[in-house]
Amino acid sequence: MTSQQDVLDTLAQVARAVGNGHRLALLERLAQMDAPVESLASKTNLTVGNASQHLQHLRRAGLVTASRSGTQMIYRLTDERIVTLMSLLRQVAETNLAEMERLVSQLFADDDAGGAMKAVSRQELLAGLERGEVVLLDVRPEEEYAAGHLPEALNIPLASLESMLDQLPRDREIVAYCRGPYCALSHEAVMWLRERGFQVRRFAEGFPEWKAAGLPLG
Repeated sequence: MTSQQDVLDTLAQVARAVGNGHRLALLERLAQMDAPVESLASKTNLTVGNASQHLQHLRRAGLVTASRSGTQMIYRLTDERIVTLMSLLRQVAETNLAEMERLVSQLFADDDAGGAMKAVSRQELLAGLERGEVVLLDVRPEEEYAAGHLPEALNIPLASLESMLDQLPRDREIVAYCRGPYCALSHEAVMWLRERGFQVRRFAEGFPEWKAAGLPLG
């Protein structure tokens, strides 16, 4: 007869699968777009063999699926609730672990203490878009933007900002976003643009969280 403990032991398979930083990095990448193992390995600084092993753990836990395209296996998140699960892990850790707070503060240590870099919340961004007061700037690579982005967002990858400044308005606030709360691309873009006189802040979340919330996409 099945017991409650059997159910909890099975649930623990999911916990074990996400209990590894490399696997969380793979999930974060797959939250941007579907990808083959070779691409995922390159972007997460893993060997193809190690990435493949981690993906198999995630697959057995029902967090990712895979399908063949030619000679490649293309991986994708099982559903958007995986992004919600990662967001909950982040929130619990940031609230209850002093070490997490210390690490996050060091990750973005260049943010100014005066509050100019204060992030824009989802509610603020939605209100600003509705009023037509903000311009969205997606600083992710072109392939990630093409796979999905926030509505009417301009795509200018970080490395291209200097050559494409004329596409950005100086009379409206710019809100930059990238892969998620710990993605440094939007932080760097905001700092660089502020130094050049633009009104710009960063979105506190990223594309995956926006999509998982069921909000409109471009």
